Amino acid sequence: MDIVRDESVKKRKRQKQGAMIVVAVIAILGATLGVSRLKPALQSVDAGTIWPDTVKRGSMLRQVRGLGSLVPIPDDVRLIPAETDVRVERIVILPGTPVKADSVIMELSNPQVEQEALNADLDLRSAEAEYHNTKAKIDSDLASLRSGAATVEADYENAKRDADQNRELKKIGVVSDAVLKNSLSKEKELETRKKIEEERIAESTKAIETQLAVQQATIDQKKALAQLKHRQKDALKVRAGIPGVLQEVPVQVGQRATQGTILAKVVQPEHLQAELKIPETQAKDIIIGQKAEIDTHNGVVDGTVSRIDPAVQAGTVTVDVKLDGPPPKGARPDLSVDGTITQEKLENVLYVGRPAFGQEKSTVGMFKLDPDEKTATRVKVELGRSSVNTIEIVGGLKEGDKVILSDMSRYDNQDRIKLEK
Repeated sequence: MDIVRDESVKKRKRQKQGAMIVVAVIAILGATLGVSRLKPALQSVDAGTIWPDTVKRGSMLRQVRGLGSLVPIPDDVRLIPAETDVRVERIVILPGTPVKADSVIMELSNPQVEQEALNADLDLRSAEAEYHNTKAKIDSDLASLRSGAATVEADYENAKRDADQNRELKKIGVVSDAVLKNSLSKEKELETRKKIEEERIAESTKAIETQLAVQQATIDQKKALAQLKHRQKDALKVRAGIPGVLQEVPVQVGQRATQGTILAKVVQPEHLQAELKIPETQAKDIIIGQKAEIDTHNGVVDGTVSRIDPAVQAGTVTVDVKLDGPPPKGARPDLSVDGTITQEKLENVLYVGRPAFGQEKSTVGMFKLDPDEKTATRVKVELGRSSVNTIEIVGGLKEGDKVILSDMSRYDNQDRIKLEK
């Protein structure tokens, strides 16, 4: 009887354990299902670290901005090169000094240039003396020809009178046919000689003009060479050439400089323009004539786009802006400036501050603040044309919506976030 009771107890114990196991499994499955249905907790974001803005409707200026510097207008810059190989003897004026057109900046030396200028003067005087000597000889020869021609002309006139007289006398029978014929023959002979002498004088005159032209050409050549050598000699005293400010002297006393080396740079500081570097992605709509504002950090001056470089360098396009007025006080070449170019004015458009991400005419995800402004939901936003600080909203938002403009790339895997103050 004791053995049967023990087996019954063991059986009930095993049944009880099995029921407990089933209950435990059901409880675990229920808990797992409940947890799976729970929504994940929202990612918290410090509201003080975000940059919100409100979507507005109205006018929007399309502008682009670029950094740059003030540079002299090319026509108002004078680079002074070395005319010949020289040695710098003395620098008279230092950079930054106002100069006049005839101000001597530095003194140079080149003994060969000085000797060549002297030789050129001697050659010129020699050519001029040769010209006068040739002219005197030619004039003497021409005078002899004219003297001989004058004698022949006088003989011809006498022969002509004799012939005319004999022709009249023959009519009244005073002279014979032989006398008349002889006088007529002599008249014709002297007439021919007269024409020959006139032709000789004409040909000699042409020859004289040719010879003198050759001599004059030699003189002109020698004179041009002498002027060149004297200009090179005069260039040993380097002058500013234009009124302005001496900006640069890239040589030192005692230095030798070859022909063509830049010795000095003179600019006119009141004639400046802005040279801006605009990112190539923003430069496509810039055209000549658009208005701009140049900030010299000591004042703002209006300007107009005057030139656009056709080439791209280091990802930027160089844009020249002509200043519409005098530059602010303290403006000088190579001064760093900020420039803003106005491309167009858009009327009655939705716009918002330019976000830290997303290019114009693209679709991006932006967090829009919920009405309670305690949470934000990601929405798809279609962007339009952009400006320096604003961008057009084409779709996805409406007027009055508040969005986050700051970089939220760390929350790319979140559709909603929680803002904590």
